[in-house]
Amino acid sequence: MLSMDTVISSKTKTVIIGWERPFTIIGERINPTGRKALAREMAAGDFSRVAADAIAQVAAGAHILDVNAGIPMADEPAIMAQAIQLVQSVTDVPICIDSSVVAALERGLEVVAGKALVNSVTGEEERLEAVLPLVKRYGAAVIGLSHDETGISPDPDVRFAVAKKIVERALDFGIPKEDVIIDPLIMPIGALPQSGRQVLAILRRIHDELGVNTTGGGSNISFGLPGREDINATFLAMAIGAGLTSAITNPLKPEVKQAIMAADVLMGRDENCVAWIRAKRQPETEGEGRRRRWRR
Repeated sequence: MLSMDTVISSKTKTVIIGWERPFTIIGERINPTGRKALAREMAAGDFSRVAADAIAQVAAGAHILDVNAGIPMADEPAIMAQAIQLVQSVTDVPICIDSSVVAALERGLEVVAGKALVNSVTGEEERLEAVLPLVKRYGAAVIGLSHDETGISPDPDVRFAVAKKIVERALDFGIPKEDVIIDPLIMPIGALPQSGRQVLAILRRIHDELGVNTTGGGSNISFGLPGREDINATFLAMAIGAGLTSAITNPLKPEVKQAIMAADVLMGRDENCVAWIRAKRQPETEGEGRRRRWRR
């Protein structure tokens, strides 16, 4: 089955996620989970670190920015709205609105400029009934997580079945397949030795049988292990070969960025290897320039 293109946009920039497109990087840094200083600042209305993280990620190659405002005991919908407006004032890339709180998703959709990506919906019927109408109403796209009321299954066939259900239920709400991106749930390889192979198998099935785009937490695979960035980079390259078309990851990590660029070359998605050559070309020194002109 041919994969579809998912179009996400800001007021001035369009990003297209697709099998025949260069890999899409969704910057993960604007997330207070595990970042105590950022959580304190956002709760207090200080978004200076959010702005700095947004600018740095876009400069490093992020095509979309994930914005999460999940802070315990804080007004998450209000903080989400402030964070999105701030990020869109300092960058021009589209937004991925990331929350488990439906009210925060809705507030984000109210203020975001362009067509957002909603992160996320699960296969739980209650969650589908709450999130999918919002996605339809605001003309957004949505990430579907491959788990339901029974939790995250260790069986890749069950996770694929949940993914299929999410795509079908989205269609029931009038959301086209191209606006559904499936996250097959990347689990830590240190705790679950088969998790890497399982995700690769699910990715292939999603591409071949559902034809929708995919994403995932790019650093989840290495949780708890040393040398995490090397594992993350290698896994992302393998996953791209299996059908992964985007990832929520950190573009500031050079190992990850290099693996993604190399995978684009090897998958034939970097036409004439232009992006790779441009990134690897060393800037010419003034003396080298003079010698070249003298030889001519």
